[in-house]
Amino acid sequence: MMAWPILRIFRPFYQRHKEVLLYLFFGGLTTVISIGSYGLFLLGGMGALVANVFSWIFAVLFAYITNSIWVFESQAGNLSEKCREIVSFYGGRILTLLMEEGILLVFVEGLKGNAMIVKVIAQAAVVIGNYIISKLLVFRKYDR
Repeated sequence: MMAWPILRIFRPFYQRHKEVLLYLFFGGLTTVISIGSYGLFLLGGMGALVANVFSWIFAVLFAYITNSIWVFESQAGNLSEKCREIVSFYGGRILTLLMEEGILLVFVEGLKGNAMIVKVIAQAAVVIGNYIISKLLVFRKYDR
């Protein structure tokens, strides 16, 4: 797509910031999946905390696939490295899930805030935390 004549002027910027741009793009899609499924689960009668866990499952599966293939271009070459990558990815996402659950617990369950507004705000903190975890711990480059 960057080879299209109209987009060539952006190529140097894209090459310099490719990882962050792709993370923001796929992170945005992951957020849409998370918030969309969360809303559907709320409409289905689930409580905010349970709906959040189910929406997390869909979002994290999508995020792992896109992050490992396109964003961080996984270097895991064997089964052991791939297993470590998957476990650390999900482990990091569990940490940010707990952070998000805490935000929802305080601001939705405790302070009776709007569940969708709080979810959207919590997603900003989650996206930042997930990027840091993925960049520093999960998709690190292997010495070969």
